[in-house]
Amino acid sequence: MKLIPIILICFFCSLSAQSALPLDTLKLKEAKDMLADDYGNLYIYKNKDFSLTKYDSLGKQIGKMMLTVPFKIQSVQNPLSVPLFSENAQELKLVDQNLNEIQRIDFKQKFGFIRMAYAEDLQQLWLLDDSMKRLIQYNFRNETTINSYPFDASFDDLVDLLVFENKVYILTRKSLKVYTLKFEKLFETPLENGKRFRRENEFILIITNNSILKYVPEKELVKIFEDPDAQIVDKNTLSFFEIKANNLYLYNLENNKEKKQQTEPESKQKSTEKPIEKTEENSKVEPVEKSADNTLEKLIQDTSDVQASGI
Repeated sequence: MKLIPIILICFFCSLSAQSALPLDTLKLKEAKDMLADDYGNLYIYKNKDFSLTKYDSLGKQIGKMMLTVPFKIQSVQNPLSVPLFSENAQELKLVDQNLNEIQRIDFKQKFGFIRMAYAEDLQQLWLLDDSMKRLIQYNFRNETTINSYPFDASFDDLVDLLVFENKVYILTRKSLKVYTLKFEKLFETPLENGKRFRRENEFILIITNNSILKYVPEKELVKIFEDPDAQIVDKNTLSFFEIKANNLYLYNLENNKEKKQQTEPESKQKSTEKPIEKTEENSKVEPVEKSADNTLEKLIQDTSDVQASGI
């Protein structure tokens, strides 16, 4: 009978631990940024040599780019077409799943000084032209300007830009600002160490150095993940990722909790949302192919069979 408690202890201890991914600490030591796509692939950007390297979930290198100037990775949600923007070079690159360049858009000949570019889809860009104080909607496939909106503001400390449903999201080093296309301010709040936006369906998330926040339209920011000791954090649709002490960790959300966060109506319930902490309740080790109940039932049945056979 002593066999059952031992099996149960081992089983539940494995479920409560965080998952450390097998990426060499040397590969993470000088990482300036990290992004994760929905296939579990990781993109590590190093500012020291302007390199972008892609690894699979087992730590195997898939591709690498050596860049000559700093580039900002917008998003890896579509790994077949990853946009990278360089303010220094005044261009935007699109790279494929192996980090091979598939297209380059040069802004120098057609526009003034582009402070930031946002790739809305595989055809359209939104450009902040600092010299002309304009927000430009541009079709880069046929090289035509669709719309141009006066946007008379100084964004010397601009970090990221996102346009969605006729709203312009501006992330600076110290704040988040939301405008209409007519340059009417809808929302502003202080925010330190903001790095980039991430859009998940209709939800706008903000990635900072060590936290991930969700924007509640024109109301507030809600923390959905935070670790003060993290160097870099990111998220895909299933998990949170963080680099801490040059090690990479994954935290898998329970499906029902994730669903609740993404479908909860904008009501008083949202004002009481609490940060998701890395506890035994919301972290799992991957892979887990069966639910805890089914796996536990099988373990107990196997143990009963062993005892019945007289071992």
